[in-house]
Amino acid sequence: MTPANSSTVFVIDDDDLVRASIQGLLKSVGLRSETFGAAQEFLRSKRADGPSCLVLDVRLPGVNGLDFQRELAEAGIRIPIIFITGHGDIPMSVRAMKSGAVEFLTKPFRDQDLLDAIHQALDRDRASREDQSKLAGLQKRYDSLTAREREVMALVVRGMLNKQIAFDLGTSEITVKIHRGHVMHKMQAGSLAELVRMAAKLGLPPGSRG
Repeated sequence: MTPANSSTVFVIDDDDLVRASIQGLLKSVGLRSETFGAAQEFLRSKRADGPSCLVLDVRLPGVNGLDFQRELAEAGIRIPIIFITGHGDIPMSVRAMKSGAVEFLTKPFRDQDLLDAIHQALDRDRASREDQSKLAGLQKRYDSLTAREREVMALVVRGMLNKQIAFDLGTSEITVKIHRGHVMHKMQAGSLAELVRMAAKLGLPPGSRG
């Protein structure tokens, strides 16, 4: 399965002709797509879990595209958005882009401009999903640590020496060394610097023992 075929472009536009035209364009370059006439149809649909992006008309029945962008963000639905509109203006495009839109295209737009924006959006989503997957794996490794190992990790990433950690925790230096070894092994960290980076990615504040 190619990356293009495993991706999905969702199109929301209340104009049947526009939806058909975009879907035909995407099919011609091997991109899978699903189209919707309204925002609520998109929300009710069962969407495949894979790289995707959303081509969204600004003016939709029942909801403004920009408001829908905000609703998706608030609902935790993170999908790159490309806005299309026949009635755009600069303040509207600025608002869309500040809220994370990939592109803001005014109808009529060139097919290649839309395709370029879609490929950019899909690349962004793939990268985001890869980062999320790596973070989930990192969290799983952290969750495998015992409570004491987490305490040791927290103090290690603060730069404390084994004897300092032993004093802080009221245990022996040898015991700390063993725990530290377990932490490095379970977290798959090759160095202290790598462990520090892992702690930062997990959002652990310096000295956190949670």
